[in-house]
Amino acid sequence: MASDETSDDWYDDDSLWVDFAPAMFSGTRAETVAELVRTAPLLDFPPGSRVLDLCCGPGLFLVPLAARGYRVTGVDLSPAMLERAEAACRAADAGPADVTLVREDMLTYTAPDAYDVILNVFTSFGYFEDADDNFQVLRNAWQSLAPGGRLLVDVMGKEVLAGWIGRPQAVDLPDGSYVVQRDTVLDSWRRLRTDWTLVRGESARTASIRSFLYSAAELHDLFVAAGFADVECFGDFDGGPYDQSSRRLIVRGVKK
Repeated sequence: MASDETSDDWYDDDSLWVDFAPAMFSGTRAETVAELVRTAPLLDFPPGSRVLDLCCGPGLFLVPLAARGYRVTGVDLSPAMLERAEAACRAADAGPADVTLVREDMLTYTAPDAYDVILNVFTSFGYFEDADDNFQVLRNAWQSLAPGGRLLVDVMGKEVLAGWIGRPQAVDLPDGSYVVQRDTVLDSWRRLRTDWTLVRGESARTASIRSFLYSAAELHDLFVAAGFADVECFGDFDGGPYDQSSRRLIVRGVKK
């Protein structure tokens, strides 16, 4: 299990995930994910595949993956998000035989040869201040995959971000509050800081998320350096090319 000691790392602040969950993990997004898992070619795995959702959050992918007959594990550092993932599984009657939840840090979590597929979605890669730590996450994934297993990482690619970054964006929430998101590119396009402001009545809560930015070429080369073969870049889970019309960057590699 991960340490319970206090941390200054932004991602280790459970209140951030709780407060901003309605914007990050909305009901609409959950419906979109469920449809994606049912239909997307890149999420079509052999029956009974052992699938790890690394940084699973509140479990948006877990239930639809289990519904497809995969043996699913969700790993996350946040106790609050794991509680929500457990509640989502319970509500969908996805019990321990279908989904296993583990509290661990992706920087240190390994389970040698335990999985056929590892997913890391919703731009959950690149959180660490040290580039070598982010690379270690890829190495951990390589070690945790069985031979022939696949890693899929889903991020906001540098090229995609460059096409729309600009004015702050506002998201209205069901309870009448709203979130304002402001993105700032740092360190000559190596990093991104996203500032979130939650406005509820007369109060405001702010938080900042910092992560590395990757182009398709950069993330592709990191996969190769981590030991992956047959590395490919896609613009969505439908398997389309990563090009000027893409809204996401998905990189897939195979452990030979």
